[in-house]
Amino acid sequence: MTDRQVPTRELGNSGLTVSMQGLGCMGMSQSYGAADEATSLATIDRALDLGVFFLDTADIYGVGHNEELVGRAIRGRRDRVVLATKFSIVRDGDQTRIDGRPEYVRSACVASLRRLDVDHIDLYYQHRVDRNVPIEETVGAMAELVAAGKVRYLGLSEASAASIERAVAVHPIAALQSEWSLWTRDIEGDVLATARAHGIGIVPFSPLGRGFLTGAITSPADFGADDFRANNPRFQGENFARNLDLVRAVGELAAENGCTPGQLALAWVLAQGPDVVPIPGTKRPAYLEENAGACWVTLSPDDLDRLDKVAPPGVAAGERYPFAHSYGDSPTTS
Repeated sequence: MTDRQVPTRELGNSGLTVSMQGLGCMGMSQSYGAADEATSLATIDRALDLGVFFLDTADIYGVGHNEELVGRAIRGRRDRVVLATKFSIVRDGDQTRIDGRPEYVRSACVASLRRLDVDHIDLYYQHRVDRNVPIEETVGAMAELVAAGKVRYLGLSEASAASIERAVAVHPIAALQSEWSLWTRDIEGDVLATARAHGIGIVPFSPLGRGFLTGAITSPADFGADDFRANNPRFQGENFARNLDLVRAVGELAAENGCTPGQLALAWVLAQGPDVVPIPGTKRPAYLEENAGACWVTLSPDDLDRLDKVAPPGVAAGERYPFAHSYGDSPTTS
């Protein structure tokens, strides 16, 4: 991996320019086993060295820990970063709930600014839509944050087409963050079409299928007890075995293209349009460098056609989450 700089892309028609690939920071604080803080900070350092300056966090990640970590990492170089964070998932003991009330929007933003130790957030997402609060009220409160200079751009995460339509009637939306990869293509349809109709950039999370598409995971035994994938339906029993077929196909095509399976999977996401900016997560510099290399992998029309055949929508066996989860405005089993 050379130190050539990752190119940039504009998020839809928003005017917000970000690195062609961002860095998802969640795993530095939760979900994927223990993380070493010094290594996590070194990963963010390396990201900025390579021109990966679009950093993604959320107030729920590590219950505030991740924002504090990112804040420390960018101290003294705030002007080099496009900083995205999210609100609305609230943890009460062992349970979580969604809160989109205007008063919560305001208090959550103040808390995030404090933890991040910054005076503004570049891109502020509603992490999940609150079905009990009209989205117009939530986005209205978010718009007030823009007017106050606390936030620059607004985003939605895993919102339905209907919610997107209602949101943009209140304030422009710069980005839609949703899971999108070769094994999760749920947004291809009304959601993607609606976002693009309004010039909204697409920010895919988990573009590597939670690491599965890299080929590094070969057995459920690879997960520690504190890794949430150990209880994820796609990584268990017969589902795991069936999903390995996709991983093998990706690996074969990657070998033909002289890249790693993870780079091929990321290149496919990047090839879905110039308005697409994936945010693969990692907590190690070596994986960051590998991911960044995907920006220079060019897939031919034949490659893309073959991938569509081996990884059509719905190809993955098993649900996305081990619990009832809000995708947009209704539970999903995908």
